[in-house]
Amino acid sequence: MSGIHGTALKVRLLAPPVDGAANDLLIEYLSESLGVSRRSVRIVSGRSSRSKIIEVDGVTPQKIHALAGESRAKE
Repeated sequence: MSGIHGTALKVRLLAPPVDGAANDLLIEYLSESLGVSRRSVRIVSGRSSRSKIIEVDGVTPQKIHALAGESRAKE
């Protein structure tokens, strides 16, 4: 996790963008970090792009900001 950049949450992944591996890892990471099921995290647009729009059910903006703040403290 790299934190908040403007209105976006920047996440760095080690998985290659081959056969959807990076997208799967992103969904897994966000669902575990935010405490929601994988089914609650969806890529709305940008599936084959570096920039994506993600929709997460059951998560407040405050929780997203807390996640970004926690990751910066760990770095």
